[in-house]
Amino acid sequence: MLLPSLQPPQDSAIPLQGIMPLQHEAGDDYKIIQRTIEFMSHQWRKHPSTEAIAQNAGISPTQLHHIFARFAGITPKAFMQAIMLDHARILLKSTSVMDTSYELGLSGPSRLHDLFVTHEAMSPGEYRTGGQGLVIQYGWHVSLFGNALIMITARGLCGLAFADEGQEQAIFEDMTRRWPKANFVQDVPATAHFATRVFNPTQWCASQPLRVVLIGTNFELRVWQTLLKIPLAKASTYSDIATRIGNPKAARAVGAAIGRNPISFVVPCHRVIGKSGALTGYHWGLTRKRAMLGWEAGKVG
Repeated sequence: MLLPSLQPPQDSAIPLQGIMPLQHEAGDDYKIIQRTIEFMSHQWRKHPSTEAIAQNAGISPTQLHHIFARFAGITPKAFMQAIMLDHARILLKSTSVMDTSYELGLSGPSRLHDLFVTHEAMSPGEYRTGGQGLVIQYGWHVSLFGNALIMITARGLCGLAFADEGQEQAIFEDMTRRWPKANFVQDVPATAHFATRVFNPTQWCASQPLRVVLIGTNFELRVWQTLLKIPLAKASTYSDIATRIGNPKAARAVGAAIGRNPISFVVPCHRVIGKSGALTGYHWGLTRKRAMLGWEAGKVG
């Protein structure tokens, strides 16, 4: 149970603040993207036409093209190919998972972009206290991938979670349980800057890296730090991560640590797949994971 001081305002819905001029458009885009990805994931073997995909989304093919252009910079059909990493097994027969690009079905050389991140970890003692004495500011923002909960400390970004409409309270509780003794303060203006830095690629700058604060066990920290080394539009597996941290038999424990990653998208747990090439699960929803992979595929060209 949350302490009263941790509860969002009860007299109204949690306010969602925009992070870009087209904030409403961005929110609406993701709802359509989400519905479309679910349709594609079930129908991809039938190679649905753009018209059929648009009809399922309740919009015209032209509108569908415009939405995907805004979201990922690629066509709906190319996006569908990009998110079908589940079915990359044929590619994996001739190349390693790490070398398998998410740009499935896309052609031409790619110039990879990524979030420029610098990170630090809180001491084991600070983690064991459950965040006692730690002030965490939070705010909800419209993002490329649905409603995003941004959490920050004086040191930097410490939490990033996603919620579908109506799930905000449950997601808030899920995040605050990680540091039960911290003091959570709603401060949308303070978190808005971080939302912009995370979701606007024009703000990704090596000379001004995004600072993140990792709060977890020593094992979790090693896993999360390894995730930060996976480039955008590349993949890794649980067993590969385990090998990298010097414990090749710990793939299952690695999976558990990845599931507890509190800074989704920035610490790219969505880039980790099963050894067979299957996407496997994702704490914030498999559809959202596919959306992230497809969006990244559109940014590598």
